[in-house]
Amino acid sequence: MSKPYKGFEPKWVRGEYPLNSWRSIFKWGSPFEIKAPKESLYKILKKTFELDDQFFNEYKEDPGFDEVKLDIPCKLPDEDIGEFKKILGDEFVKTDDYSRLSVAYGKTMYDIMRLRRKRVDNVPDAVLYPDTKEQVEQIVAYCAKKKIPVYVYGGGSSVTRGVECIKGGVSLDMRLRFNKVINFNETDQIITVQAGMSGPKLEEVLNNAVKLFSAKRAYTSGHFPQSYEYSSVGGWVVTRGAGQNSTYYGVISDIVAGQEYATPIGVIKTDQYTRKATGPDIGGIMMGSEGTFGVLTHIALRFFRHTPKTIKRFSYMFASWEIGQQAAREIMQSEAGYPSVFRLSDPEETGLMMRMYNIDESPLRHLFKMKGFKDNEMCLYLGFTNGEKGFSKNCAKNVRRICKKFGGMSLTGIVTKAWEKGRFNDPYLRDTMHDFGIITDTMECSVNWSNMSQVHRDVRAYCKSRPKTICMTHMSHVYPQGANLYWIFIVHMTDPEEFRKFHAGILDAIQKSGASMSHHHGIGKMFAPWLEGSLGKNQYDILRALKKHFDPDNIMNPGGTLGFDLAEEEKRFLGCVV
Repeated sequence: MSKPYKGFEPKWVRGEYPLNSWRSIFKWGSPFEIKAPKESLYKILKKTFELDDQFFNEYKEDPGFDEVKLDIPCKLPDEDIGEFKKILGDEFVKTDDYSRLSVAYGKTMYDIMRLRRKRVDNVPDAVLYPDTKEQVEQIVAYCAKKKIPVYVYGGGSSVTRGVECIKGGVSLDMRLRFNKVINFNETDQIITVQAGMSGPKLEEVLNNAVKLFSAKRAYTSGHFPQSYEYSSVGGWVVTRGAGQNSTYYGVISDIVAGQEYATPIGVIKTDQYTRKATGPDIGGIMMGSEGTFGVLTHIALRFFRHTPKTIKRFSYMFASWEIGQQAAREIMQSEAGYPSVFRLSDPEETGLMMRMYNIDESPLRHLFKMKGFKDNEMCLYLGFTNGEKGFSKNCAKNVRRICKKFGGMSLTGIVTKAWEKGRFNDPYLRDTMHDFGIITDTMECSVNWSNMSQVHRDVRAYCKSRPKTICMTHMSHVYPQGANLYWIFIVHMTDPEEFRKFHAGILDAIQKSGASMSHHHGIGKMFAPWLEGSLGKNQYDILRALKKHFDPDNIMNPGGTLGFDLAEEEKRFLGCVV
């Protein structure tokens, strides 16, 4: 709970809306949970965008309290609807307006801005709620025969337009029933689950393995993206996701042991061997396909010992972004173990975090001056270690040694604990701020140490070319060879197409800088025009050939996902590989 405002506070929407409303669809997360900006952040917004309290007297965007009503009829014939009802049961096939719209969009700001305007570009004709993989296989087979487009809705947290049903057809909503444990194998430390299982449910199952499976101890998935509470295991896999603890536990491609898909040409199932030399890796081919090859049904995941008591938290302040990078690289290349959470903020993000957490008003500000740290230059590093007690302790000790070597000032683990409190609920800020026309969105990309500074400089320069733009960056998901750069930008903007143009400009800047187009958000339909230019034509032709093999009639997530059915003039080739 934030402290009460001392001055004027806007009337944030605090849950006063019907559950069948537009807001219940575009809002993030739990129905009535919100997160209002702290007064310090509110003041920053006013100053940056040159607004006053009077501006915040009225909502600038439609709060979305109206009941969902569409004028878009279902185009599937009764014969097809009847067949789906035979497979699933009458109550698990929906064609009403609310059900269809509820799976039509993800959570990029372009989606939300359109929904605020009741602009519905695309919806499925029907929503299906499978219970078993056999049902999914029957649905895909029938749709392949009738050439009905098939889309999948997992947790709904996509920020790439990955779930939008451009061609109508059916959307498989996995949340309701497709979320069960199939097998738990403690000997191999592998759990097999249905693709619709949410992150929290997976973690709950593993944490309670002693009670549920008579296991020897508690376990953890090790995978915690910021969308963790409202993302699905299947979504993690098909987008090649990463979690905030991936520096230690690995990204999802390190955690997945096996996969099973229902495709138009039949079932594709991989084995669960950890390492093998049996030709190209089929699991790697299927992972990241974002529903364009088939529907992911079952996933076998590696899991880890749950050791929360061994966590060692730390935070440090460095004099500059460049010095912080040098320390981060040394930590990752020292071969003394990897921290679990690893986050280095650039000067702009550091400055905002200091004001949000009132660090700039604490006695620490005097210590910063004594150390020669300057505003708009110093950078905050925070994180923690996981693992066996001795390992975790030694890893934190090594971090401390290296940070001291590069002039880092210890802020203890208090700052990290403060960050953890907002670790998964920061997305709620987007709704309360957007009610007043203030947009928050994110972008990220993979970089190597050798081009990190250039990518940071080039992308930031584009973001800042738009006046009155907050552009924060942090390094996370860090590796011996490089890291993920994650941008958070805040702008005052109301036109969806203006946002889309600005978003495209950031993607242009990322591709021109030579970075990877995405580290863990995936590609979807929004990033798709840049994918071939990023990979290069010869490399992209491999993906095109796979698409033709698995889905010759293009019924699986059609409409631009991964760029497979984009016109040539829609594609972006900037500094591309050839």
